Formats: sequence, structure tokens, C-alpha cells
Amino acid sequence: MFLSVFDMFKVGIGPSSSHTMGPMVAAARFLDLMRASPFHFHGLRASLHGSLAFTGVGHATDRATILGLAGFNPETYDAEAADAALAALKETHTLSPEGLGDLVFDPDSDLVFDYDHALPGHANGMVLMATDAEGDIILREVYYSIGGGFVMTEAELAEGKDTDEGAPVPYPFKSAAEMLQMARSSGLSIAEMKRANERARGCADALAKGTARIWQVMNDCIDRGLENDGILPGGLSVRRRAKAIHEALEAERGMNLSAPHTINDWMSVYAMAVNEENAAGGQVVTAPTNGAAGVVPAVIRYYLDHVPGAAGSHVEDFLLTAAAIGGLVKFNASISGAEAGCQAEVGSASAMAAAGLCAVMGGTPEQVENAAEIALEHHLGMTCDPVKGLVQVPCIERNGLGAIKAVSAASLALRGDGQHLVPLDACIETMRQTGHDMSEKYKETSLGGLAVNVPNC
Repeated sequence: MFLSVFDMFKVGIGPSSSHTMGPMVAAARFLDLMRASPFHFHGLRASLHGSLAFTGVGHATDRATILGLAGFNPETYDAEAADAALAALKETHTLSPEGLGDLVFDPDSDLVFDYDHALPGHANGMVLMATDAEGDIILREVYYSIGGGFVMTEAELAEGKDTDEGAPVPYPFKSAAEMLQMARSSGLSIAEMKRANERARGCADALAKGTARIWQVMNDCIDRGLENDGILPGGLSVRRRAKAIHEALEAERGMNLSAPHTINDWMSVYAMAVNEENAAGGQVVTAPTNGAAGVVPAVIRYYLDHVPGAAGSHVEDFLLTAAAIGGLVKFNASISGAEAGCQAEVGSASAMAAAGLCAVMGGTPEQVENAAEIALEHHLGMTCDPVKGLVQVPCIERNGLGAIKAVSAASLALRGDGQHLVPLDACIETMRQTGHDMSEKYKETSLGGLAVNVPNC
């Protein structure tokens, strides 16, 4: 099994990797399908199903789908150009993606939130259609946004297609047990094995530049979040808090007034800064999703700014180790809140961050696996119940607590020798089973939990 570090960490836009980035990616794929078709197209239609329908407005799924059909993609997203395209659509009721001419599209009638008909493959389903001059559908495709910005067609999902395509890799572990056995046999760290796998699919220079860019985008996102204040969009009137908390922490540090536990506030404020940016629709890195995007960068920033002896040269090892753990969770369970609740998002992110921190602080592969297990175990059963379908409450604070748990898990693992009762594989399988058994109303539908017990208007 191989899942690249650049699959686990993708540059994109907020507020959701599965509900914003995924639909935009699906729309881009549909445009490519149209370009390869012999038909002449006149118009476009789309329908959103399951979780994409229930929380689509709060996650800007409608906007993302429209922009994807207009030719935008998450990695090169230009906010000003997107606003201009939406304004033009409002006037003309046409979209003009490259190579396909003008296509009729009225959002009021051609984009449907179908709350009554879930698609069978996954909770995040959508149907994209192209029509002829008579309005008849002549091209149709079903897409599933399976979490973390990953998208599969109906056929790909049915075939069990995964991301393990390409040249063979030297360390193709599919479980934590296999990963540890390969580490013992090779004498390599998890990061070193992951690096060898990445190089088998690319080059060392691309890996170094790519991981450097990932961290730069993450760190820039933290900095923007620490500088911006105001009210987040969406109607809940949630105030940005990261800037004020950061300023207070800086003032206390200068006066030497901080209590020891204040370090938790530093971890939280870094994570909250990212997720406030995400909630505002800013540029973030999926880690492994947008809803959990603050945990990994917060722990890296904590390591660099607060841990004696930390070095920026270790960030690549952190990301590679985290990606290895994230790949195991995705391959054997899920990273989608709509599929398995928030245990699959913040829980996975916390496990990834714990593993990365343990690795760069000198942990053995066994200690790294233990750190990931501790962090994931103590997120088991966590529901995904966003108020009003927005990635704000409880998501922003939850990332802060996920970062704190990650650091605690890494620290506990480093105090031991790597031997522990519950293997990471068992914990991942437990998370999968728990997600399967969890009521749908607690899986990113905003039909239960905080979403129905907190006034949202």
C-alpha cells in the first residue's frame, strides 16, 4: 500500500476537504470527461446527496461545485477570480470552462440539494450531468468525496480502486504491524522508509521542495490566523479568538507571569488560528482533512518554537511519519467525518501529529506507533455534529484539544519502551467498527448532538 505524503497533505481551501475541495475536484474531473466526449454540450446540472446535501450550505458545497464547473481547482484557487466568476454567473446564467464554450447553468434550478435520496456508495455523494440543446442528459457521472479531498467515481468505488498505482515501492506496509516489522528488518525509521517509498515514485528534489512548501503553507496559515480578527462567516456570529489569545500569551511571556499549563494555550492557539482561517474559506493544508487541519501544524509549530533543540530540518521527517500513520488510518478505516464521525478527522490528525512529534524527538518506530495509538484511542467514539453545518463549533476548539492530546501522547510514548497492550492496528479497526455502528445523525449531517442542542440562528 502506498499513499503519498502529497496525498495526505494537499494545499486547498476551506472550510471542508470533503464538502468543499472534494466537490470542486469532482467537477474538474467531470469537465475533463466532457472534453474527452464526442458530444456537443449545451448545459450543466448537479445534485448533492447525503451529507453533501445536509451540510452543503454551511460547507459552501454549492459554491465549490459551481466554481469547479467553471474551471477552478483547490490548489490554484484565486478568490478574486472566483468572486468575479460567480458575479458573472448571476448575470448570464452561463459557465464557460476552458475548451467547452458557454454552458447554461442556473444555480436556482440546476443545482439541487437532494435530502431524500442518499447514494449507496458513500455519505458524500453527488451527480454531475451535461445536457444537449433540448435539455436532455447526455453525459452523467456519480462522484463520491471520500474525505481529505479524495474523490472517486461510482465505478472506481465499486471496483475497490485505491491510490496504490505506479512503480513498486521498497516498503509497501499495509498495517502498523508490517510497518514495524519492516523497520526492524531494515534498521530504518518510519520516516526513512516513507522517504524511500516516495523516492521510488519521484525524485528527492521534488520531495524536499514539496514538503517544504507544505510546511510553508501551514505556517503561513497559522500566522494569518494569529493576525486576523472579526466575525467568521456563516451566520453563527462566531468571533475569531486566536489573535487576542496570542497577544495575551505574548504579553504574559514578556512579564514572566505564565503558569506551566499555559503551554496548552500555545498549542491551542496555533491550531485555532488555522481552523479560523479554514472557517473563513482561506488557504489551508488538508491534514488529513480541512476540519482537522489545525492539529498537525500546531504540533509542528509547538515543536519548533517551544521544544529545546528543535530544528527546522526535522520537519520533513515529521510530515513523512505523520503521512505514514494517516495512510494506515485511511487504508484500513476512514478519515471522513461523514463516514466515521470526528474520530476519523481530529482523531486521525492527533494520531498523525503524535507520531510525527515522537519521531523528531528521537522515538523508536515502536514508540512512534505507541504515540499514534494513544492519541487515536482517546478520540474513539467522537461524533461529528457541526452547528449549522459550519466548520466552526465544535471544530475550531476541537483542533486545539487534538493538538494537546497529540503532544501528551508523544510524551507518554517517549517515557516508555514502545511495548503496550493495544496495537495501533486494533485501535484503527475499532475506529472503523465504531464509525460503522455510529448513528448517521452524528456523522456530519448536523442532525444530532450539538447541532440540535445549540441555537444556530
